[in-house]
Amino acid sequence: MEKILKLDKDEDGLPTDPNQYCRLIGRLLYLQATRPDITYVVNVLSQFVSNPKQSHLEATYRVLRYLKATAGQGILLAKEGGNNLIVYCDSDWFRCPFTRRSRTGYLLLFGGAPISWKTKKQSVVSRSSAETEYRAMTTTVSEILWMRWLLNELEILPSGLINYSMTTKQPAI
Repeated sequence: MEKILKLDKDEDGLPTDPNQYCRLIGRLLYLQATRPDITYVVNVLSQFVSNPKQSHLEATYRVLRYLKATAGQGILLAKEGGNNLIVYCDSDWFRCPFTRRSRTGYLLLFGGAPISWKTKKQSVVSRSSAETEYRAMTTTVSEILWMRWLLNELEILPSGLINYSMTTKQPAI
């Protein structure tokens, strides 16, 4: 999606076939399970399924052209990726023009491979960009805690992080 493009309801735009648009968005939703790079744009485009316009369809075609040009990309799990857990999070304040809600996004990499990611509108309207960032970090920390619990259950200890055992209360690295 173009950086400066802000999609809105486009009340004056030309209508398009909602069934075709819905099918395309459904396929993109399915595809984002292996392509985290399109998660944000699919989240934005899925808002217009009920009343798609030509501008929305053109943005969807742009995503399809991007996918065609980057067909070899996707999630690759390396054999020797290590056990480091790297996390990125971000938000965009006041980005949705009709609900005024911000979006939160995060990406968890384990051994260099993405294992969890999400883009979602925040549940409330934030009053500042700092509040939006704190909400994004809260969501991300919640996912980190769950992921650390899961890795602990699988007896995989991430390197570089201190893992506290539930029984001995002593740090194990």
